[in-house]
Amino acid sequence: MRLRVCLEVKKLKRQKMENNIIVAIAAKEIGYIEDVGNHTKYGKWFGLDGVSWCGIFVSWCYAKALKPLPNIGYTKGFAGCQTAAKWFKLKGKITKAPSAGDIVLFDWTGSGKYVHTGIYVRDIDGVRFETIEGNTSLANQSNGGSVMRRTRLYKHAIFAHI
Repeated sequence: MRLRVCLEVKKLKRQKMENNIIVAIAAKEIGYIEDVGNHTKYGKWFGLDGVSWCGIFVSWCYAKALKPLPNIGYTKGFAGCQTAAKWFKLKGKITKAPSAGDIVLFDWTGSGKYVHTGIYVRDIDGVRFETIEGNTSLANQSNGGSVMRRTRLYKHAIFAHI
């Protein structure tokens, strides 16, 4: 029993370290701006360039952290937020207690349609949290063209722990 507890603690520490690496990789990308037409280094890596790239950015960060996402519509992870939300729900990956490095999906209107994604960084005050997102801006939440650190409301989000 004691050995099992020690192994679980080691596993949790390893997961926390891996998730912190994902956040660090995403943070290094802050300030990256797409070329005209949604063209990015992330899209080139993914094999699907010139499209909305928030999910591709998340997939890229996980891969660079040596924690590649499974096939969630594409062999390198996901591009579509709706596909990802459905997959995460089906696989039981949704969590109400996100931690650094978890994936966040946004439904701005409460319609059940997830249209943007990013990487959870930390809780701010129980109402708001911090993220790092690709393809966002202050003028366009879901297709803004740059990698940014953002403050978001929990009421607009679901979280997936991989």
